[in-house]
Amino acid sequence: MISYLQVEKLTKSYGEQVLFQDITFGINKDEKIALIAKNGTGKTSLLNIITGKDTADSGNISQKNDISIGYLEQNPIVDEQKTVMEQVFSSSNKIIETIKNYENALHLGNEELLQKNIELMDFYKAWDYELQIKQILTQLKINDLDQIVGQLSGGQKKRVAMANLLINEPDLLILDEPTNHLDLEMIEWLERYMQKTKSTLLMVTHDRYFLDRVCNQIIEIDNNTVFQYKGNYSFFLEKREERINSHNANVLKAQNLMRTELEWIKRMPQARGTKAKYRVDNFEKLKEKASNFLTQQKMEMEIQTRRLGKKILELYNISKSFDDLKIVDDFSYKFSRFEKIGIVGNNGSGKTTFLNLITENLIADSGHIEKGETVVFGYYKQGGIKIDEGKKVIEVIKDISESITLGNGRIMSALQFLEYFLFDAKMHYSQVNKLSGGEKRRLYLMTVLMQNPNFLILDEPTNDLDIMTLNVLEDYLLNFSGCLIIVSHDRFFMDKVVDNLFVFEGNGQIKNYPSNYSDYYSLKKEQEKEQKLQEKEIKPDKAKPQKDKAKKLSFKEKQEFETLEKEIQTLEIEKMEIENLLSSGSLNTSQIIEKSERISFIINILDEKEMRWLELSEIES
Repeated sequence: MISYLQVEKLTKSYGEQVLFQDITFGINKDEKIALIAKNGTGKTSLLNIITGKDTADSGNISQKNDISIGYLEQNPIVDEQKTVMEQVFSSSNKIIETIKNYENALHLGNEELLQKNIELMDFYKAWDYELQIKQILTQLKINDLDQIVGQLSGGQKKRVAMANLLINEPDLLILDEPTNHLDLEMIEWLERYMQKTKSTLLMVTHDRYFLDRVCNQIIEIDNNTVFQYKGNYSFFLEKREERINSHNANVLKAQNLMRTELEWIKRMPQARGTKAKYRVDNFEKLKEKASNFLTQQKMEMEIQTRRLGKKILELYNISKSFDDLKIVDDFSYKFSRFEKIGIVGNNGSGKTTFLNLITENLIADSGHIEKGETVVFGYYKQGGIKIDEGKKVIEVIKDISESITLGNGRIMSALQFLEYFLFDAKMHYSQVNKLSGGEKRRLYLMTVLMQNPNFLILDEPTNDLDIMTLNVLEDYLLNFSGCLIIVSHDRFFMDKVVDNLFVFEGNGQIKNYPSNYSDYYSLKKEQEKEQKLQEKEIKPDKAKPQKDKAKKLSFKEKQEFETLEKEIQTLEIEKMEIENLLSSGSLNTSQIIEKSERISFIINILDEKEMRWLELSEIES
């Protein structure tokens, strides 16, 4: 196995806070590794040290001399003055530079420059590579290559940086929360891309489906120590449970031994002289070991919310547009008690606008909203709120309330609530400005929950939260007895918490699906498959013998399978012909543009047809 990178005895601290200590692990070729740890334990710091953007207090990192490393940061640094094309194609790779020049010549319509770059494209055999790049740009919805990077939103900048990274195809890909700011369609595409890529992968992500389907190894940082698991996320959960149980069993043994030693020390104070000093020293070591009991955060909470009346929230024919862009078109709905609704849709489809409409932070163009008298909203916004960075964590919470009321008359103090959301005692008096990004998001979430709302609205609550916090939040929401609306691209989170979906389909259309995300996704894919079959369905040959019906494939699938083989062969021939024409030098500018557009179309259609052919071939075999 080829070693790409070795981390040896690495330690990093910020002031008194130790992020990790003497950690050692390696990354080998073809491994797809996920890094899991609580917020504030140094995941991003570790990635920055590996990529040379930060330095460790001690330890060494060595890497294979000839490997290339690409790093996608949570908030990528891009050149605000460049165009999207310049940023996407920025590279020292000769082929990518050639493709950039070709695309630029194509865009300018300069025939002489175009001919020169076609010859270079041919020389470097860059045509297939160019089509692959166009696929990446299309899937990441990067269409306007002339736009200035500084004019893009944070999410758009991240997609541009990701495109640049994927186009360069480094040997080792290092990704810090790659699914943040991507819609579900893009996440699913990226998941498939990462499954197929030949690059070795080191990644931090809270998307557990992504983790489970892409990664074949998990590195966990816990209590300043590294633990490695050779398997996906499901395997990690099983083995982590075994590790904790084994550790706690050893702690229990230490506790029993400590009780024996304690009895001896109390009984024989005169023995603490010279001969038995080793037993006193041993007692102190046992005491330390016996107190090191690992617990997985689990506290049953039945949150006592404010009473909800019969009328909760009723929407009547709500519509909202911005100029010609329809966001919500004639939508009506009556909310019921205990509903947990998830909102899904592509970026820009109006999800956040809808939340602002129902909370009346934005006025609808038409229709009206009736809110029950007892409804108290708790609204967690994507942008967060401003928390005084100079305050201590405990002060931020106590400013809202000294306690939170649970079911059955129980009270949880502010300190206990902090610990429930994984702020341990030593963090209670830390200043907010010393928290990580994820810890600040967690604290903001707590300020919303502590106000005891009976109608919770959470807009992308999972961004920047670690998996441990997500587990706590999920348990909290499952026990929440009010109404709940969540906007999230985290499929695992949605499946676990919601039982109903509002699907934003674009052009103001919102459809209600009484299901979780995975059920909806399966239904959607089935509908798309049926629609495609109907579009290209060929009338069955009545003369065909009935014995075909006995095959594993249905009659229609058999015909589709045979047709696909012919269509794929025809498209491959056309693709090859266009490539030859593009490199022949015989086309004028308009013909080159026309053929370039056609070959891009062909490659997309081929991908779809080949995927369907593979599905059918598996059934046939």
